[in-house]
Amino acid sequence: MKRLFFTLLLTATAALALTAQDYRYEVGPALGLSGNLSDVNNSNIFKHPGVAGGGIFRYNINTRWALKANLAYANISGNNKGHESEYPFGQEYEFNAHLIDAAATMEFNFMHFGQGPKYKNLKRIVPYMTAGVGMVMSFSDGKVHASPVIPLGAGVKFRVKDRLNLGFEFTMRKEFSDKIDGLSDLYGIKHGIAKNTEWYSLAMFTVTYEFSKRCTKCHYVE
Repeated sequence: MKRLFFTLLLTATAALALTAQDYRYEVGPALGLSGNLSDVNNSNIFKHPGVAGGGIFRYNINTRWALKANLAYANISGNNKGHESEYPFGQEYEFNAHLIDAAATMEFNFMHFGQGPKYKNLKRIVPYMTAGVGMVMSFSDGKVHASPVIPLGAGVKFRVKDRLNLGFEFTMRKEFSDKIDGLSDLYGIKHGIAKNTEWYSLAMFTVTYEFSKRCTKCHYVE
């Protein structure tokens, strides 16, 4: 009886390994929080948290590397009440901006990500780091500003089951216009790349579904 049970267990494990496929692409929604560091908030990035949402598309180059594109909406806000710095004439500032963020980033998994036979050494949960380039459009007080951004961050992926993944990613977005919050040069000093203090962040949970099965057979004919 024990031998029969052990045989059935091995058969089931082998069947699961065979059915776990390797897919090229992932797509799914993203939802989370946004924050910012700006002229009126230079210490606590989530002092005035906002809502962020969007979608992602990921191309899995292999089990270590992936290329991801995202399109996201985020709200950021802030004010200088209780701010340690003094502004000219004791001026009070506040802002509320809506952002549309589009970026392409490269991801590096610290371990081989996936599900399959044990000899492949695949892990169902892996941390990763990410970096890339993008653009952001800001809408504040009837004004529209556009700026290039550099996303930098880290995340974790979890393979729930074949073709279904959960993830969490935190990125800081460095932007270069100093105007996405609608405020600029509050001290009367013209902004520049070195002086620009504005960053915004996205902390996003994702659910992705994989598709387009990768071919594993060699059809080479000499």
